[in-house]
Amino acid sequence: MRYLTMLFFLLSIVVQAQVRPVQGVILDEFELPVAEVYVYNTNSQKHVHTLENGSFSLIQNSVGDTLKLRLLGFEPEDIVLNERMLSGATTFKLKSKVFQLDEMVLQQELNPLQTIEKFDNTINPVNSSQELLQRVPGLFIGQHAGGGKAEQIFLRGFDVDHGTDVRITVDGMPVNMVSHAHGQGYADLHFVIPETMDRMEFDKGPYYATQGNFNTAGYIAFQTTDRFEQNKIKVETGDFNTLRTIGLFNWSPKNDNEQFITAIEYMEGDGPFEAPQNFNRLNLFGKYKKVFDTQQFEISASHFKSRWDASGQIPERAVAQGIISRFGAIDATEGGETSRSNVNATFTKYLTANSTFRTQAYVSKYDFLLFSNFTFFLNDPVNGDQIKQYESRNLMGITSTLTNNYVVGGTEIDAKAGFGMRYDAVDDIELSKTLNRKTVLAYEQLGAIDETNIFSFLEAEITRGKFKITPGLRLDYFKNIYEDELAVTYESTAKTETLISPKVRLDYAATSNMNLFFKAGIGFHSNDTRVVVQQNGRETLPKASGADLGLYWKPVPKIFLSSALWILDLEQEFVYVGDEGVVEPSGATRRLGVDFSARYQMNDWLFLDSDFTYTHARSKEAETGEDYIPLAPKVTVAGGLGVDNLNNFSGGIRYRYLGDRAANEDNSIVAKGYFVTDANVSYTFSNITLGVSMDNVFDVEWNETQFATTSRLTNETAPVEEIHFTPGTSRFLKASITYSF
Repeated sequence: MRYLTMLFFLLSIVVQAQVRPVQGVILDEFELPVAEVYVYNTNSQKHVHTLENGSFSLIQNSVGDTLKLRLLGFEPEDIVLNERMLSGATTFKLKSKVFQLDEMVLQQELNPLQTIEKFDNTINPVNSSQELLQRVPGLFIGQHAGGGKAEQIFLRGFDVDHGTDVRITVDGMPVNMVSHAHGQGYADLHFVIPETMDRMEFDKGPYYATQGNFNTAGYIAFQTTDRFEQNKIKVETGDFNTLRTIGLFNWSPKNDNEQFITAIEYMEGDGPFEAPQNFNRLNLFGKYKKVFDTQQFEISASHFKSRWDASGQIPERAVAQGIISRFGAIDATEGGETSRSNVNATFTKYLTANSTFRTQAYVSKYDFLLFSNFTFFLNDPVNGDQIKQYESRNLMGITSTLTNNYVVGGTEIDAKAGFGMRYDAVDDIELSKTLNRKTVLAYEQLGAIDETNIFSFLEAEITRGKFKITPGLRLDYFKNIYEDELAVTYESTAKTETLISPKVRLDYAATSNMNLFFKAGIGFHSNDTRVVVQQNGRETLPKASGADLGLYWKPVPKIFLSSALWILDLEQEFVYVGDEGVVEPSGATRRLGVDFSARYQMNDWLFLDSDFTYTHARSKEAETGEDYIPLAPKVTVAGGLGVDNLNNFSGGIRYRYLGDRAANEDNSIVAKGYFVTDANVSYTFSNITLGVSMDNVFDVEWNETQFATTSRLTNETAPVEEIHFTPGTSRFLKASITYSF
């Protein structure tokens, strides 16, 4: 018996010696790290994904086992483990290749939607920050103030205004502005040069503990590139005196552990309007990244400045009566200017091959000035109703996050915990009545805002077999201070509020190419500081409670399908109307809907995509028939056909449809829908690319934005409520030339 015990002990030592972890780093052909590579041991059936520095650590490996390395856009690699690979860290190489949808295995994907975004980027490259937003399936935008104002956003039955219910970040830095002069959550993405974007992560619903304020309908997280594929200089010109120039420059060798890039963009144009927009914008961007063995540091800086004139929203009756044309103006003195400067730094420490600590800090200087006239001569028959909205803001914040991936028994756990704060100091936030953009007739609001958001979050992705559960919890604390500069004596008021937001996601891998999911959680969007003060801090962090049930499915190798049934309820809230300086109550609402997306890669160069959404949006407190939510999208469809590098030709045709929707609570005024088609083609020879694009190919008359507004014209004795609209661009031809080196 003693000998059997000794034999068993020796055998256990041998087994332990043979079954060992393997550690490594995966690089591309330029020796740059590759993140999110699926590393799978075919014998032990264990798997991991690489971190951002390309590192990984996988347990239970033996000499002779096969490791499969898989990531779309790279040649698959099968590695037979030897003694050397089990004795220390090993470097593995992957080679880039053409994107192949049929190689996508859902079981291997960290986030199928992010992979599909890569598919969309292949067939539909973007040339403006507005187009970046439209990459989210079901998201529509509208511009109604001369090209310089942030776009109006529509998603999941929300008229998001300019960002109230969609959280947007760039490299982790918030885009949405709290307590903004024009509207809560105002998200001006125009400081982004689209060619600097490397990837975009997005999802819908309030189900992510890492995403905080404004994550109700969804979130969008952009990540800038560390290196351009090539240096480029591009010039684009077209109708309506349109001009765009762009320069992209690498300043470091491809295989260097230091990367430094810069980009510059200049745009100008008049638009199709009779009163020229005189629009121009300058964007500057630079980013430096240093990679060490176990840590990395990156810092980016950007600056943008824009100014424009605008024709605003015009009333239907003025066009019908022949007072103005569709591209005319009642008040051609609208417009504005804005600027934003950012510095964003991130330090990442890789504690182990499966553990990371990251700290990010950012600071922004932001200025905003806007002149608008929505009601013309309703309130002031002599001078008109032009208003001025202004603010000067300093924004800063810091976030630290610890992630740890480990295995307990047969259960894999990816845990993430974080803590941070955001501070906004807004000086001279103003709403005033003006004349001809020069004379201030009266101040409606004038003050200073200090707003602090301190937050923490915890999220754990727990995987066992085919099941994955991801519980999450988020804590947010807000402190709002408002100083009323119009008060006779000094008056400063402070209020605080705290909110806990639980979340959970469930995933089931029914097969290697079918994932079922269920998501539920609570999110929120904060209210304007002026609302918080007026309401004494009560009901100023309205909850959004939602749930999704859906699937990702590849019925055949070349087709990817995504669908979801969802519901989202919003609590009673109080909304600060920046255009009027008043607080309006908004009752509880419910939105129910279905989302559907399809992607089809016919061959190496031909791609087809389509997205469909249907939403039923209603107030929960109003009487039936008077419970419509104004401007809530009901039906949207978007998609197209794309060609990528067919005998040096690339291009495509895109369409988008937004159906009719209620413009007021009883649906007596309807915002008409539209169907618009765009097309583009390019040809590359040597290092030159020539391109032509055409927006609104069939030259349809469409309204880009619409509002039910009460206004009065100079020749009218009584006000009229009807649709006021900004016309969509007529047929618009542009040509470009790009030099790569």
